[in-house]
Amino acid sequence: MTGGSFSRVGVVGLGTMGAGIAEVLARGGLAVVGIEVNQDALERGRGHLEKSTGRAVKRGKLTEDAQREILGRVALSTDFADLGDCDLVIEAVPERLDLKRKVFATLDGVCRADAVLATNTSSLSVTDIAVTTERPTKIVGVHFFNPAPVMKLVEVIRTVLTEPDAVDRVAALVKDLGKTPVTIGDRAGFVANRLLFGYLNQAAGMLESGHATRDDIDTAMTAGAGLPMGPFTLMDLIGLDTCLEVLEAIHAETRDRRHAPSPLLRELVTAGLLGRKTGRGFYDHGAPKEEAPARADGPAPVVGVLGTGALADAFAAICDRAGAQVRDAAADLADCDLIIEASGDAGAGRELLAAAAQAAKPGAVLAVTSATVPVAEAATASGRPADVVGLHLPDAAGALAEIAETVATGPGVADRAAELAGRLGLTVVRCRARAGFIVDALRFPYLNDAAAMLGAGYADPDAIDAAMTLGCGYPTGPIADLDRLGIDRAVAVLRALHAETREPALAPVPLLTEHVTAGVPIR
Repeated sequence: MTGGSFSRVGVVGLGTMGAGIAEVLARGGLAVVGIEVNQDALERGRGHLEKSTGRAVKRGKLTEDAQREILGRVALSTDFADLGDCDLVIEAVPERLDLKRKVFATLDGVCRADAVLATNTSSLSVTDIAVTTERPTKIVGVHFFNPAPVMKLVEVIRTVLTEPDAVDRVAALVKDLGKTPVTIGDRAGFVANRLLFGYLNQAAGMLESGHATRDDIDTAMTAGAGLPMGPFTLMDLIGLDTCLEVLEAIHAETRDRRHAPSPLLRELVTAGLLGRKTGRGFYDHGAPKEEAPARADGPAPVVGVLGTGALADAFAAICDRAGAQVRDAAADLADCDLIIEASGDAGAGRELLAAAAQAAKPGAVLAVTSATVPVAEAATASGRPADVVGLHLPDAAGALAEIAETVATGPGVADRAAELAGRLGLTVVRCRARAGFIVDALRFPYLNDAAAMLGAGYADPDAIDAAMTLGCGYPTGPIADLDRLGIDRAVAVLRALHAETREPALAPVPLLTEHVTAGVPIR
């Protein structure tokens, strides 16, 4: 039997999450006692369990006999006294501190003195809950991710009062259930939500400021950063009210402006537009789906690629795949439709672009690729600022191009740049000419947050990476990403973002600058 030192486990609250936790425990062979406040809520909880296991039967993941066994292990009740024989009780009621404290006060009175009590909070302080009980040494956080039967990560949270044995026993149970436990200290948002919601909040601020559209930001983060869904799609799925609650809880503890909820997010919640569950949030979920824009038609353009190195090679490879003619010498630029400065060096790049501007035909688009040097600066130095845009590849091997126009970019020039990039087979998104464009401006502050967490000794690299891959479905964890993308690149982009905004949270944390100086990877 799974469960180690726990054989009978209670679950208080049988909403979607609580019922999912009860199912996971029962699948692991444990006897489960499910508690709800009244008979109606209990029947809804029974329905959640039957529906979830029934889906597994339909998909062939579970036999009907196994479903009956799982459901047979879960005893349902409205009487808290039925938890008296449980070794462990997991609370999974709504995310309100007053409600959770009330539940724990009741559990204190009915549970055995040696029973461990756990809260499934995603953002509240476990310590705040523990200190209101008579057994603070036996209170832990055990944060399952939704849907609990599917998601592999469980954050196990210790407070300064928790007995190490209680934490170890809960972590062992999680492992026995086939999940991956990540044991961490008690900080608002823990690991996954603390990292995820800073990024989501920044995306909302980016939309609100007019930096880029909702659709372009979502496309940039899926096509350019490899995420399973864009930030606005994800927030609508989570529920905007839940997003607001998590951000407020983290901000209340940290006072970090990165977690101060975006006014746009707060406005949508106040208006009752909470995402998928209400039919409308950042998206209108009742509207017909918009078709993806067709690839740009027309012959492959003639492209000038200036500079040497990996970036110039990447653009040349893109042109080759599209069948475009490539020019790489200043003397051959006269017939180019698009000229890309890809030197990777700001000073040399300005000289190359100025020379190209002299040679280029009228109507040719001039593009600069740096995400750390202001596009307007290069545009002004070129002598043809109206013809200059930013053209950034967040991943040199990827298919996303970010087009950024400055205040000096002429009418229709960015449209022309987007069309030409599309004819090269690239997926195009548009934004203002700001440091980091879209992907790097969102990605590197998130990686900076992870480095701060690591530098503070809050969690180790494996725990941080597991939290984001197993808890949020990211293809790679942030610490692995820092080594993959380059710490020097991260520091350069963060310094550019900080210089532009003077936002303290965007300055590279000491751990990153130290590793760049030493020339060693994070791991």
